[in-house]
Amino acid sequence: MSVSRRSFLIAGATAVGAVGSLGAVIAAARPAARFAGDGECPAYGFGKLVKDPDGLLDLPRGFQYRVFSEENTRMSDGNPVPSSHDGMAAFPAPGGRTALIRNHELNPEDIAEDGLTPVRHLAGAVYDPDALAGGTTTLLVGPDRRLISHRVSLAGTLDNCAGGPSPWGTWLSCEETLDTVGKAHGYVFEVDPVFGGNPVPIIPMGRFEHEAVSFDRRGNAYLTEDADSPHGCFYRFIPDFPLGGRGSLHRGGRLSALAVPGLGTDLSIVQTPGMLLYATWIDVPNPNPADGESSTREQAISLGAVPIQKLEGTWTDPDGSIWFVSSRGDGPDAEDEEDRSAAVHSGQIWRYDPDRQTIELVALFPKGTPYDGPDNITVGPHGFAIACTDGEDDQWLVGINEEGRVFPFAFNALNDEEFAGATFSPDGRTLFVNTQGPPGLTFAIWGPWRSGPPGNLVL
Repeated sequence: MSVSRRSFLIAGATAVGAVGSLGAVIAAARPAARFAGDGECPAYGFGKLVKDPDGLLDLPRGFQYRVFSEENTRMSDGNPVPSSHDGMAAFPAPGGRTALIRNHELNPEDIAEDGLTPVRHLAGAVYDPDALAGGTTTLLVGPDRRLISHRVSLAGTLDNCAGGPSPWGTWLSCEETLDTVGKAHGYVFEVDPVFGGNPVPIIPMGRFEHEAVSFDRRGNAYLTEDADSPHGCFYRFIPDFPLGGRGSLHRGGRLSALAVPGLGTDLSIVQTPGMLLYATWIDVPNPNPADGESSTREQAISLGAVPIQKLEGTWTDPDGSIWFVSSRGDGPDAEDEEDRSAAVHSGQIWRYDPDRQTIELVALFPKGTPYDGPDNITVGPHGFAIACTDGEDDQWLVGINEEGRVFPFAFNALNDEEFAGATFSPDGRTLFVNTQGPPGLTFAIWGPWRSGPPGNLVL
């Protein structure tokens, strides 16, 4: 997406020396007002949401939904639908159908203490036989947006939070944990829409609290880390065999972490939408630390990588830029020391340009916005991104247009459970998304998407 508004370029330590302290310059800037008030949407918004008579999902006028694959219903393989629906991506399937690969963010404590339903073990697709918890399921949806089948595709993993699609049409499922059960966890796994999950972890992509992954046009991967002590990092993985197809990521590569020359603090200090920062990358010496060794993020931050609080989703836009999300900044007065950051915000949406080597703050969610805590994000073909919120109270799907304005697209009218896994179908006509639950649900949403100039609608 092109950004026409004025941008500010911070050129690193030399420029900082000319204008004074970078932290002071950024902190003095006022955040722009970029939110639709009370349902009045800016350009590329869809108007006020209509109350759902069934009490599930409020949407703009003209949009409708279908819900399927509810938690604990019976799947095609005879297993119950697991709990905690999370990250997801859509892939083309024969006959105009769509394959969805869906994560389930579960660990043994969830099963033992909360009675949640695990991903049942599937022969040939189990990483850790002692871990009956998370994994993935694969759904096949017809052109009429009705569920055809759903089944287990990867098991024996933990806290499969988000992930992302590969350039060759597979899903990368990310573990958001460093726990050890029978085996060490904290890895990325590949799942094919047809052949199912490969239970061998992709060791070169690092061991850390993975959240999500996206790819640029060169085949480099970008990974977010949802960690808090210290904050996480934003990583780049350069494969030894870029764009090499299924299984190629296991063959090695180089993991590095984002640094911003001259910043001198965490990324929350940036409060001006449109601001550009130069990006550099610092190699991680040991991307696969064992328990008790210096963690991946500790190594990276000690070498100058920028700390980022609560890193969540990432996605590639049609122009090849990489979007990533920091869902909150708790500020210097946060009660817990591990939650403290340089400045306060309720969400930052960033975009990395691999060609220019810059990151841009696309949108800022100021403290007090009703749409707090952006989490998973997707960028569709219609000129805007969709972010799933995981806020303190109400839960929304919000759109972010090319001017950085945020508008409501959907509201969880059933409960206060977060949205997760928003993803557009390959033809762009359907948005699939989950509510994590309980009860975990998957929705197909369609309606008058805008594509190109106003008035050109895709139904």
